[in-house]
Amino acid sequence: MRLREELPDFPGITEWFNSQVSKADLAGKPVLVHFWSVSCHMCKDSMPQINEWRDKYKDNGLQVVGIHMPRSEADTDLEIIKETIAKYELIHPIGVDSELKTVDAFQNEYVPAFYLFDESLQLRHFQAGEKGLNLVKKRLHRILGIEEDS
Repeated sequence: MRLREELPDFPGITEWFNSQVSKADLAGKPVLVHFWSVSCHMCKDSMPQINEWRDKYKDNGLQVVGIHMPRSEADTDLEIIKETIAKYELIHPIGVDSELKTVDAFQNEYVPAFYLFDESLQLRHFQAGEKGLNLVKKRLHRILGIEEDS
């Protein structure tokens, strides 16, 4: 995806955990879409930071949506996905994209990957890999109108 492109919907999600969301549900709110996989160690390392932002910035309107992107056939086991969601306390909506249709809609190739959209649902920042979380945080603060030292 290119900057300022609009958030796609979430086509082909085969299962939702916690709650189901659509693009329409997210309109008017900043959104962080986090792609991850159960077999990705870096993804699991980033989950506490994602949860912290979800909780810390919910009063600022931030919505977090996780998309599970399988990297192998073993990654499609719903029980393992469910266990990972519970273990890492992922209480935000999690879509399971076993057919990779949402992955294709986002033109995503990576896990972990972070797509940050403003309240107009335009892409403002994309980052892949665990080291990019600080860059995501800076852009998140800008979108939410928060001073950097907060």
